[in-house]
This record gives sequence, structure tokens and C-alpha cells, in this order.
Amino acid sequence: MSTYTAVVKQDGDWWIGWVEEVPGVNAQESTREGLLASLKVVLQEALEMNRAEARAAAGSCYEELALAL
Repeated sequence: MSTYTAVVKQDGDWWIGWVEEVPGVNAQESTREGLLASLKVVLQEALEMNRAEARAAAGSCYEELALAL
């Protein structure tokens, strides 16, 4: 399980947030809990899309390796 950093804040009646590590992953909801749930969904979708694009770009003969920081 990977860990990501969400930056969240209340802006008027709305909660807004971003995931620091993945550009384009952001959301806006009326509650903090709703925002966190939406960020998780958007993050999962972005990661799946990025994986599919990387595999498509690699072609038919490639290797996948885990990287740890």
C-alpha cells in the first residue's frame, strides 16, 4: 500500500484538496470526509490511467520493476 499526501483546506462552504505527488489529482466537496473519499477515487483513477499509458508506450516486450525510495 502506497502513501500519498493530501493538501486540504476549507474555502467558504467547500472543502478543496490536492494530492502533492500526482499532478491533476484534485477535488472539491461540501464535507471534509467527502473530499477525502473523492481524492482517493481520483487518485486511483489517475494511477490506473498512468499505468495503462506506460504499458501501451512500452510495447509488447517490457519488464516491470518495483522502485523504493
